[in-house]
Amino acid sequence: MNLFGKSSATPVSITPGTILFTIAVLLGVYFLFLIQQIVIILFLAIIVMSAVSPGVRWMERTLRFPKPLGMLIMYSLLISFLVMTFVLIIPPLVSEVPNFINTLNLPPLPDDLRQLKLNATEMGQLFTQFRTSFSTVFGVITSTFSGIFTFFTILVLSSYLLLDRENLPYKVQWVTKNKHHMELAKEFLDRMELSLGGWVRGQLFLMLAIGVVTYLGLALMNVPYALPLALLAGLLEMLPNLGPTISAIPAIAIAFLSGGPIMGGIVLIFYIVVQQLENNLIVPKIMKDNADVNPLPTILVILIGLKLGGVMGALLAVPIYIVFRTAYSMWLREHGSSLY
Repeated sequence: MNLFGKSSATPVSITPGTILFTIAVLLGVYFLFLIQQIVIILFLAIIVMSAVSPGVRWMERTLRFPKPLGMLIMYSLLISFLVMTFVLIIPPLVSEVPNFINTLNLPPLPDDLRQLKLNATEMGQLFTQFRTSFSTVFGVITSTFSGIFTFFTILVLSSYLLLDRENLPYKVQWVTKNKHHMELAKEFLDRMELSLGGWVRGQLFLMLAIGVVTYLGLALMNVPYALPLALLAGLLEMLPNLGPTISAIPAIAIAFLSGGPIMGGIVLIFYIVVQQLENNLIVPKIMKDNADVNPLPTILVILIGLKLGGVMGALLAVPIYIVFRTAYSMWLREHGSSLY
């Protein structure tokens, strides 16, 4: 305010260029929303590329392997690991299903099923149930093949990204020819690859370690279904800080039903000890060294991802946080001084 009570603020002018730029940004965001599934697949391919890139680079520099051979070895190891995991886990799970059904103490089926008489209404209801079951099975089969196709699509995309890894930063030439911008793009990609790759490798190590420790502990306590429960504990490590709590619930329930309150309490104490060791020793060391991800923002972004995108949002929450954190830190370094 000046002496005459009039405002001295500079009026804001909106130019046609500003309006066009805003419209273009909104249209771009809407377009990304329409192709969100493709964006997710591309982002997963970038995560896979970031995870296997150090191994391929090590083979190139140390073993003098050509890049295609190093990629073939890394992807073969990845696929072999997944196949061996299913081969070692699925048969024991299938063999333990009858035992689990027996523990439920379900009423026996009638022996005189042949003498049952069904009227037209009951036959129609039975046909509807069979049709619903067939639709469910068909949906499961379709989703399985869709998942396999998506998995191999991610592998193919990540392989192309890895082959063209050195030239990716220079794709910014589509937008600008500024050399400084190209250097920033290269730095951003390097830092993102380092953090994302470290996070993936840290998560795989945590999943393996927690799965093995859980299986050994439950097996020593003679808790039924130790292998499926350990598998669940390992897989839920993909949800840091939340997964261990969720995986403890079925283990405690099964221990309580099979061994009584004392066994349920022992399993509860076991999961608390494992979670404390994980939170205070394993996770800080692994994640700090590999991705520099702290527990508090991890929990917050996972809850936000779960709210916005369900299970997939929760799984991708931490990688997205890492990308935005990297971009924000570089932007603050470049423009932070102009904010004060």
